[in-house]
This record gives sequence, C-alpha cells and structure tokens, in this order.
Amino acid sequence: MQGWQKVLAVALTCTWPLWAMAGDRGEGHGWERDHGWGPQKHEKRDRRDHDRDDRGHKRDGKPHAAGAAQLGPRPFWLVDNMDDSRLKRELQACAEKREHYKTSDFSIGHRGAPLQFPEHTKESYEAAARMGAGIVECDVTFTRDKELVCRHSQCDLHTTTNILATPLAAKCSVPFQPAVLGADGAVVQPAQARCCTSDITLAEFRTLEGKMDAADASATTVEGYMAGTADWRTDLYEGQATLLTHRESIRLFRKLGVKMTPELKSASVPLPYQGLTQAGYAQKMIDEYREERVRPRDVYAQSFNLDDVLYWINRNPDFGRQAVWLDGRYEDSAFDHRDPATWNPSMEELAASGLQIIAPPMWVLLENDNGRSVPSIYARAARRAGLDIITWTFERDGPLNNGGGFYFQTLNGQNQNAIDPQPGIINNDGDMMDALDTLARDVGIIGIFSDWPATTTFYANCTGQR
Repeated sequence: MQGWQKVLAVALTCTWPLWAMAGDRGEGHGWERDHGWGPQKHEKRDRRDHDRDDRGHKRDGKPHAAGAAQLGPRPFWLVDNMDDSRLKRELQACAEKREHYKTSDFSIGHRGAPLQFPEHTKESYEAAARMGAGIVECDVTFTRDKELVCRHSQCDLHTTTNILATPLAAKCSVPFQPAVLGADGAVVQPAQARCCTSDITLAEFRTLEGKMDAADASATTVEGYMAGTADWRTDLYEGQATLLTHRESIRLFRKLGVKMTPELKSASVPLPYQGLTQAGYAQKMIDEYREERVRPRDVYAQSFNLDDVLYWINRNPDFGRQAVWLDGRYEDSAFDHRDPATWNPSMEELAASGLQIIAPPMWVLLENDNGRSVPSIYARAARRAGLDIITWTFERDGPLNNGGGFYFQTLNGQNQNAIDPQPGIINNDGDMMDALDTLARDVGIIGIFSDWPATTTFYANCTGQR
C-alpha cells in the first residue's frame, strides 16, 4: 500500500462511526406516530431533527459522535427478563442488529440518573446525558439569599446531601435527633432532621456534597442516619457529587447538548419571602433562561401548581407554549382518575386554558384489562381533548418481583377498578417494558421521566420514538 493510500485508509477507519451514526435515525421500525411537543407538530418534528443534526457537543471536554448514547447492560437484561411475547422478540431483534443508539427526547432524565447517582448533581446529569436522555430535569428551589438551586425539595438537604456531617448542621431548621429505641430494639420514636436550602446561603450551599436520597429512621447516630440507601441502589458514586445552581445546570445542559425541563418546586417557607412572591419566583426561573439565551423550544417548564403554568402561558407565552402541568390531583380524596365527573378542571377546560402538555404519574394512564395493560379512561380523555402527555417515573419502584409499588399500582392489584377488579400482572422486572410499550404505543405519550434513562433510550431507538 502506498503512503497516500495508508493515510486515506486510516482516515476512513477513524471517521466511519461518526457519519454512520449521524445518518442512522432508527426509523423504519414499523409503528410511527407524530408525537411533536405542542400544537404545530410537523414544525416541532422538523426543529427536533435539526437539533439532532447539530448536536456535535462535548462532554468533559472530549468530542463525541453527535447524539451518541451509551447504554450499558441494564436495558438488555430487562429484555431478557421479559415473559415471551411479540414485544420481547422485537426488542431482542433490535438489540442483536443495532450497533449504535442515539439521544432521544422521549427519554427524560428524572433528576439526572438517580438509580445509582446522587440526584441533582453534575455527575447525575452527565450520566443521564451519556445514556441518551434528550431532556434532563433540574428541580428548582431557592436559598436563604433567594438564589435558585437544583433540589427536589426545599427541605431535603438532610437526606440528599452531607449537611448533617458538616458544621452547617447547626443551621438546620430541625437538627438531627436520634431514634428512641425500646428495650427490644424496636423504634419507639424515629430519628428526624430537617435541613432546608432556605436555612443557608448560596455560598454555604456550594460547600455541600450530594448523596443518595435516603435516611435510616432507626439510627441513633448521624452516620447511621445518613446510611439508609436502599439495597437495590448504591452509594458507589458518592464522595464527589457536585451540587449545582439552577443557572449552572442550564450551562451544563447546553454543554451536554440536551434540552431542559425545570420544575418549580413549592416553597417550604411562606411566600412572599423577603419580597419574593409566587409570581416573582415563577418569573425568576424563566428569566435565568432568557439571560442565558436559551431557546424557548429547548425548555419544558413544569409545576404541580397550575397557577404557575398558567402564569407562564399568559406572561411568558414563548416559554409557556410547552409548559407542563404535573397533575397531582390523585392526592385529593375527591379525585378519581376513573371518573371524569371528579376532574376539576376537566380535560377540555385545561386545553381551553392554553395548556398543551399534561403529566400524571404512570399508573394514572394504565389499566389492567384481563391480564394486559391498556390506556386508562384518563389517558383517552386527555388525548381526545388534544393534550400531549408525558409521564413519570420509570425505574423508580425498585425490583418488581413483588409487583412494585406506587408507580404500578393499577397493574399490580393495589389500585383495582372496583367495577371490574383484576389480579396484578406485574411480577418481574421485565414487565416494566410491557407497561412502557403500552404507554408509548397505545396511550401515545411523548416522553417519560426515568431514573435510569438508558432503558427508555433503548426502547425509543428500537421502536422509532422521537
């Protein structure tokens, strides 16, 4: 081989994976639907294709193929764990023939990748992006000096950070109190603590490290209290878990090439707080995206407070166009997701208000019909009203050999239809893939939050989800 031929051969060998992956869009897998985010669906799809084409971003300063995802073994293990079915064979065939996987907006990083990484940390967000999450979440709250930071709750520092092991523990609203145990070792009074971002300044917040969200209520020491991680999670990635401000998350997400879904969390301190009103709080979050020059179509602002969502729709229509209402009405005893007469507002009223995306938990969208999962009355009504749906949270219930918990309650027998009760159909981890397929293909969700986005990225690539 001549010298110029060797150079050409090396160049082709090095560059082939990049152009091959950029050209492979995972289409032609059969079922296709237009699941654009918002009312102008074809325009949204064009924009998302354009976003994927120009995602030649860097992670940790190292260039990588545009939109490439690294899945690891878990999605394939889950498929192998499925009962025999058409879906299992379809996913196995995909796994055997597909060499590359791409980022998907269908796959949303819930607090990052908290199945194994401390939530709302730089490392958790980076893991989610590497696993192909096209959208990543920062839950937004504020510090004592009213700076916005990423935490699931204003008062969760005692379970999600190392604050109790630092001098800042003295500033906690409720300092650590050890459990009181009886003579037989049984817990008479559980251990408790309450540490809030509003207890400390931003400068103090920056000194903390993230940890897995857990606490041992039977602990009599701080060390024991902080060591309550469930045995199906891990503490392997604690020790260098970096907390972020909301603005820092914006900059990180742009570097990672992912879209953003901030959730405005309810304040645990009364509002107004030092002049900060609820509307001011909602506006402050949007202002940080404007100041960072983020395109509105790359942001899916969300809240359980419908007034926040309506505020964005009416006062910030460019961002409000794809604002997400997290429907938490299931906590209201008067609400029955199987009875539209109890829905206030109705799906039609929500659509008329300008809302375009509604987001209930997974179980609200699913029903057990003679041993198979089907769309619920709620799911069908939302789609009829013209609402797009996202849902939460995949990979959060832990092992499913006993049916799982909250997120699968309409499929595991815990929340049965009183008119037609059915035994549970969730008894192994692979069953979550069947539920996901119903959500995607039958309900028609446009995205799903996941604690381990590799699984939802795998499914999206194999079934043509956008």
